[in-house]
Amino acid sequence: MGINREILKLALPNIAANVSIPLLGMVDTAVVGHMPESHYLGALAVGTMIFNFLYWGLGFLAMGTTGMTAQAWGRRDQQETSRVLQRGVLVALVGGLLMILLQSGIAALAFPWVESTPEVLGAAVSYFHIRIWAAPATLTLMVLSGWFLGMQDARTPMILTLAINLLNILGNLTFVYGLGLFSDGVAWGTVVAQYCGVLFAFFLLRWRFPHLPLEQNLRRLFDPEVLLHFFRVNRDILIRTLALISVFSFFTVASAWEGEAVLAANSLLMQLWMLISFAVDGFANAGQGLVGRFIGQRDASGLRQCIRLLLIWAAGIGGTFALLYEFAGPLLLKLFTSHDEVVALAQVYLPWLVVGALLNLFAFIWDGIYIGATATRTMRNAMLGCAAAFFVLYALLEPLLSNHGLWLALTAFMVLRGASLGMLASRAIFPETASAPSH
Repeated sequence: MGINREILKLALPNIAANVSIPLLGMVDTAVVGHMPESHYLGALAVGTMIFNFLYWGLGFLAMGTTGMTAQAWGRRDQQETSRVLQRGVLVALVGGLLMILLQSGIAALAFPWVESTPEVLGAAVSYFHIRIWAAPATLTLMVLSGWFLGMQDARTPMILTLAINLLNILGNLTFVYGLGLFSDGVAWGTVVAQYCGVLFAFFLLRWRFPHLPLEQNLRRLFDPEVLLHFFRVNRDILIRTLALISVFSFFTVASAWEGEAVLAANSLLMQLWMLISFAVDGFANAGQGLVGRFIGQRDASGLRQCIRLLLIWAAGIGGTFALLYEFAGPLLLKLFTSHDEVVALAQVYLPWLVVGALLNLFAFIWDGIYIGATATRTMRNAMLGCAAAFFVLYALLEPLLSNHGLWLALTAFMVLRGASLGMLASRAIFPETASAPSH
């Protein structure tokens, strides 16, 4: 099978699954956006921001799992693929329980940074304390999805994600309109869907890999050398992801500083932004699995061809979305809310999405390549530098351009990410084919 066909075999199911995630967010936004009071829309944006920080911060559970599983799969080490899964699920459960136990402290740290109306903050706090109970399920699903992808299986995560998101949408509609719980109903719909998703995920695991060997030797499962590699990779991804989330969380906070109307408008635009990112992430996720496999096999030629094709696909997707938002952007915005003043304000900043669609997508592809190679130290350092540049640019531009300055700083941040990772690849990625880990 040609490399391009292998990319599509992994990417297309990922795209179907990934696009359903922002579509879920769009449905949530549309449900809340048509409520009588607009402050529920702001509450959803603030609550989602906090969970993005928490869950994206622990995104290493999926990313690190994918890279290490793919490299073990490339070496034909089935026992190690099982160990990676077991370690990841254990970390996910412990992390989720800690989040529940520490929820009051998390809320105390997070909400003081958000300057908004009492109505927005009150609804956002209520949303947070309900949705936090889904944490163990959400983190476990991250591990399982990442592991399936590392095993070169994108179809099972697609089935899982689509099923969960469909259930989530049905639950949200039931709790919001059937029980009249407003933004709290969106939170309850998420909790129910996530735990049902975990049960379904383990069913799929048993069905897809009935002979998966479970490691019962704790000394092998928690081998110090392997654990050191596991936590080193995940530590770097965690730091990188926290820097990324700090940028996007600050974007929401800075939007709130501009006023409730700008916060609502930017939250609508960010739904369209995330739609692009989840679409191209299908190819980035394919890159994680394939790059890890080529490194496990020490196939430098296949690795180079895979990277070149991934970047070509990113350019094509970016051009497609740029045209979509240029000609249909105003119509898409009107689907989200019946508040005409919010739509009108969002249209003022819509050109940033068109520009971003053309320039931002290469950063996502390079992230997938570095994760598959477990070249996480370089990825971490590049992200820290780009995040610092974002905050400097915001401080310089916002006093002059207001919300346009915020969008310009965010666009520059994405461009710098892609450019820096591309320039560092010859030193960080390709030597890995000669020194793939052999744990």
